[in-house]
Amino acid sequence: LRIPKTIGQTISIIGALIIGQAAVQAGLVSTPMVIVVSITGVASFIIPHYELGLTFRLLRFPIMLLATTFGLFGMIIAVFLIYLHLVTLRSFGTPYLAPIAPFIGKDMKDSLFRAPWWKLRTRPYLYGVGNRTRMAKTERPISGEEED
Repeated sequence: LRIPKTIGQTISIIGALIIGQAAVQAGLVSTPMVIVVSITGVASFIIPHYELGLTFRLLRFPIMLLATTFGLFGMIIAVFLIYLHLVTLRSFGTPYLAPIAPFIGKDMKDSLFRAPWWKLRTRPYLYGVGNRTRMAKTERPISGEEED
């Protein structure tokens, strides 16, 4: 149909409301399910990066299917499967979730919270370089100098 943009959006929203109401009255879905689906649909447009948003939009449907079929246990299964996939990924030969999985305690100083660069004296263990030292102990900022 060739209709103005604002009217098209209004018709889409009204159509979704009517279809949702009909599905609830027919007993096909529950009211909370319609609310959750509508909230996730609106929330999926919050992510500004297109590819990341597309990933979340595509993952939404299998997660909803598992949650509808198995309830909370289905959600746990979905999160576990996503985590399992992330653990098996490698980027340039390095595990995607390193140093969290596999856990490497010495490399945790730069994972959740960023330590000052002058405290990061050694390279991460997984890089497998012969010389693990980044800088000497004497190389640290002198007070009064600006850090870049």
